[in-house]
Amino acid sequence: GKRLDHEERTRKKEARAVHTKAKYAQKALGIKGKLYAKKRYQEKIQMKKTLAMHAESDGKRRSSDEPKKGAVPAYLLDREQASRSKVLSNTVKQK
Repeated sequence: GKRLDHEERTRKKEARAVHTKAKYAQKALGIKGKLYAKKRYQEKIQMKKTLAMHAESDGKRRSSDEPKKGAVPAYLLDREQASRSKVLSNTVKQK
Protein backbone atom coordinates (compact mmCIF):
# COMPACT_ATOMS: atom_id res chain seq x y z
CA GLY A 1 0.00 0.00 0.00
CA LYS A 2 0.83 3.65 -0.29
CA ARG A 3 0.86 6.29 2.38
CA LEU A 4 -2.31 8.29 2.75
CA ASP A 5 -0.58 11.50 1.68
CA HIS A 6 1.39 9.93 -1.19
CA GLU A 7 -0.20 12.05 -3.98
CA GLU A 8 0.28 15.28 -2.05
CA ARG A 9 3.92 14.48 -1.28
CA THR A 10 4.73 13.65 -4.90
CA ARG A 11 2.98 16.82 -6.10
CA LYS A 12 4.97 18.96 -3.68
CA LYS A 13 8.21 17.17 -4.58
CA GLU A 14 7.66 17.92 -8.27
CA ALA A 15 6.89 21.56 -7.46
CA ARG A 16 10.13 21.89 -5.45
CA ALA A 17 12.18 20.17 -8.16
CA VAL A 18 11.98 23.31 -10.30
CA HIS A 19 13.93 25.27 -7.71
CA THR A 20 16.53 22.54 -7.40
CA LYS A 21 17.04 22.44 -11.18
CA ALA A 22 17.42 26.22 -11.33
CA LYS A 23 19.97 26.19 -8.53
CA TYR A 24 21.97 23.48 -10.32
CA ALA A 25 21.81 25.39 -13.60
CA GLN A 26 23.40 28.42 -11.92
CA LYS A 27 26.12 26.40 -10.17
CA ALA A 28 27.13 24.10 -13.04
CA LEU A 29 30.51 25.05 -14.49
CA GLY A 30 32.32 24.28 -17.71
CA ILE A 31 31.11 21.64 -20.13
CA LYS A 32 28.51 20.30 -17.69
CA GLY A 33 26.94 23.74 -17.48
CA LYS A 34 26.87 24.10 -21.25
CA LEU A 35 25.32 20.68 -21.76
CA TYR A 36 22.73 21.28 -19.04
CA ALA A 37 21.82 24.68 -20.52
CA LYS A 38 21.45 23.10 -23.96
CA LYS A 39 19.18 20.39 -22.54
CA ARG A 40 16.97 22.92 -20.75
CA TYR A 41 16.82 25.06 -23.88
CA GLN A 42 15.63 22.06 -25.91
CA GLU A 43 12.89 21.40 -23.34
CA LYS A 44 11.82 25.03 -23.55
CA ILE A 45 11.65 24.89 -27.35
CA GLN A 46 9.59 21.71 -27.20
CA MET A 47 7.14 23.32 -24.75
CA LYS A 48 6.80 26.40 -26.98
CA LYS A 49 6.08 24.18 -29.99
CA THR A 50 3.35 22.28 -28.16
CA LEU A 51 1.80 25.54 -26.93
CA ALA A 52 1.88 26.98 -30.45
CA MET A 53 0.26 23.83 -31.79
CA HIS A 54 -2.56 24.06 -29.25
CA ALA A 55 -2.94 27.80 -29.85
CA GLU A 56 -3.33 27.04 -33.54
CA SER A 57 -6.08 24.53 -32.77
CA ASP A 58 -7.79 27.16 -30.58
CA GLY A 59 -8.53 29.32 -33.61
CA LYS A 60 -11.80 28.64 -35.31
CA ARG A 61 -10.99 27.91 -38.95
CA ARG A 62 -13.37 27.80 -41.87
CA SER A 63 -12.98 24.82 -44.16
CA SER A 64 -15.16 26.14 -47.00
CA ASP A 65 -17.43 29.08 -47.76
CA GLU A 66 -20.51 27.06 -48.65
CA PRO A 67 -22.20 25.11 -45.83
CA LYS A 68 -22.44 21.33 -46.04
CA LYS A 69 -25.74 19.54 -46.28
CA GLY A 70 -27.36 19.15 -42.85
CA ALA A 71 -24.94 21.59 -41.20
CA VAL A 72 -25.95 23.22 -37.92
CA PRO A 73 -25.63 27.05 -37.64
CA ALA A 74 -22.98 28.45 -35.31
CA TYR A 75 -25.49 29.82 -32.79
CA LEU A 76 -26.92 26.33 -32.27
CA LEU A 77 -23.58 24.61 -31.71
CA ASP A 78 -22.53 23.60 -28.23
CA ARG A 79 -19.90 25.98 -26.85
CA GLU A 80 -18.12 23.18 -24.96
CA GLN A 81 -16.66 21.76 -28.17
CA ALA A 82 -14.78 24.99 -28.92
CA SER A 83 -13.25 25.32 -25.44
CA ARG A 84 -11.82 21.78 -25.19
CA SER A 85 -8.60 22.73 -26.95
CA LYS A 86 -8.15 25.67 -24.56
CA VAL A 87 -8.43 23.34 -21.58
CA LEU A 88 -5.82 21.06 -23.13
CA SER A 89 -3.39 23.91 -23.75
CA ASN A 90 -3.84 25.17 -20.19
CA THR A 91 -2.96 21.77 -18.77
CA VAL A 92 0.14 21.68 -20.95
CA LYS A 93 1.14 25.14 -19.70
CA GLN A 94 0.80 24.04 -16.09
CA LYS A 95 3.14 21.12 -16.65
